[in-house]
Order: sequence, then C-alpha cells, then structure tokens
Amino acid sequence: MVMIGLFIPIGVMIDMAEKIDKIKENEVPTKAIISYYIDFTWYFGNLLFPIFLFLAVIWFTSKLATNTEVIALLSSGISFTRFLRPFMISAGMIALFSFLSGMFIVPKSNANYNQFIYKYINKKSERQTKNLYKQISPKEFIYVSSYDPIRRTANNFTLEHFEGNNMTFKIQANNIRWVQRDSIFRLSAFTKRTFRDDQEIFRRQSRLDTIFDFKIDDLAPVNYKAETLTFTPLNEFIQKEREGGSVMINSHLLVRHKRWSLPLSSFVLTMIGVSVASFKRRGGMGVNLAFGISLGFLFIFFDKIFSVLVNKSNFSPLLGAWLPIFIFGLFAIFLLRRARR
Repeated sequence: MVMIGLFIPIGVMIDMAEKIDKIKENEVPTKAIISYYIDFTWYFGNLLFPIFLFLAVIWFTSKLATNTEVIALLSSGISFTRFLRPFMISAGMIALFSFLSGMFIVPKSNANYNQFIYKYINKKSERQTKNLYKQISPKEFIYVSSYDPIRRTANNFTLEHFEGNNMTFKIQANNIRWVQRDSIFRLSAFTKRTFRDDQEIFRRQSRLDTIFDFKIDDLAPVNYKAETLTFTPLNEFIQKEREGGSVMINSHLLVRHKRWSLPLSSFVLTMIGVSVASFKRRGGMGVNLAFGISLGFLFIFFDKIFSVLVNKSNFSPLLGAWLPIFIFGLFAIFLLRRARR
C-alpha cells in the first residue's frame, strides 16, 4: 500500500501533464476528469502491480538485512524456506486480491478509462469498421464494407445461409440500418437469391424491414471490449467471438489469460525479491532498490513485447501471457537455490 501511495500520485501527475492540452482544448467537464482519474488509479495500479509488489518486498527484506536480522534468524537454525514462508503467504493474499479486482473491479474502471480516452483525448475510431466478416450462427455468415457505430448503419450488406456445403439463399442490400424505435433492421435496395436444386428464385425490393439473429453492434464491438467484461461475460463474449471468426480473438484470449497470470506473478516476484535482498550488500538498500526497479521494468517490458506479438501476429495468446512468468520463474528458482547456500 505504501508503494501504491507513493507511485499513484506520480502517475496521475505525469498523465495529467501529458493530457492537459487536450483536456483544455476539448473543454472536458471537471466531473468527467475526476471520474477518469479514479478509474486511472485502478488501471495504473493493475498495470504496474508487479513493480509495486517487487519494490515492497525488496525494501522490507533489505531493511531486515541491513539490521542483520536475517542473519540472526538463519543463524538460529531457521531454514531459508521457513524464512520465505510468511512472504509467500502474504503474496498469496495479494494474489487473491489482484485476482478478484482484476476479474470484477478493474474491468469496470477500464470501460470508463477507455471511453474517456477515445472521447476526449484520442478521437480515432475505437472499432474496426471496414470490411467486416462475421459468422452469426453455424449456418449464416455476414459481410459489410463499412459500419457507422454512431448512426448504426452499414453499407454493402451480405448474408449467406448454408445447409452443409450448399448455399440455400443469399441476401444483399446497399445499406442496412437498425431502427431502435421499432427494434427492426431496415434494408435498402434489398435482393434475395434462393437456390433450390437447379433453380434460382430472385426477389427484389426497394426497402425491407426485418429481423436477424444478431445485434447491429455485434458487427464491430469496441477494440477494448474484452478488457471491460467481468469473469462470466468475458467467457461468453470470447466464445461468441470465436464462433463468429473475429479477427481480434487472439487479443481477447490474451486479456483472459492475463487475468490469471498476473496474480500468479506475485509469487515469482516475491521469491526473486527475497532471494536478492536477504543479504547485506555494499551500497545497502539503494543497490537492492535499483536492482528491483530495473528487474520490475524488465518484467513489464517482456510482458508488453509478448502482448504486441500476440496482437500484431499469430503468436499464441497462451504463450504471450505465461512466457514472462515462466522465464522469471526459472530465474526465481535459480536465485532461491543460490540464496539457500
């Protein structure tokens, strides 16, 4: 908590200095700014949670080592494993809190945080709106060339229905629009081709009001949708996106894997911190803290590198989330064995 209390205000000030011009330019209401920085606290804390924990462990253990308390404990016959046990119990409690907050609290803050960013700071599209393909059921596929989430309209709409490997009918329209008042889809320049054996039945209308088995926003959910969902809705959303052939499925899977891997990183980083800081060094606590900051940012760097690989290529989301934990886990085991000697 001390580390969070020290770093969160610094993070807020840096973020405000970076965004102050945009906030003034867009005349952002004070209430929206306050709400944003409350959500930013959760977002920033969750993002840098490994560093906060790592520094806290190193600072506390270095303090014990500086006062020769660690040497006294080990000299009295207490094994290094027994010395490590309270740290691991504490890491378990922190991991539980991180897991629960990551599953149920941080997602809601992420939603408000991203909405503020896209509304006031970075006004680029928060969705992929061009050349959208989607499977809406085991038998039906849709395509639109472009989608306008504000007007809730899409251009060059196509729906294809298959029975086995055979297409049974195909619907096309120049434009499709969701009519909220009547809860219907309105198709302009509608055509339908139905295929029966060797026959083709053609139908054309200038306008058609109908219903489909999908929601208009399902065409292009916001890019950060997975980050805003709690445990059960996230699993349901991923299943739906996987069945629909979403191009962002790897990104969504990475979010789910990180919900599990980040809390477990507390055990790995705790072992590294205790192993490194449990003995006196020249330079005292400062050397250990410098090492801790460097190693903590290295962990974040690896995590970000693998995340980019997942989002920009076909790199496995499973490896992207768990490989940094595995690499640093091996490093923790090495340092732990060395510390026991």
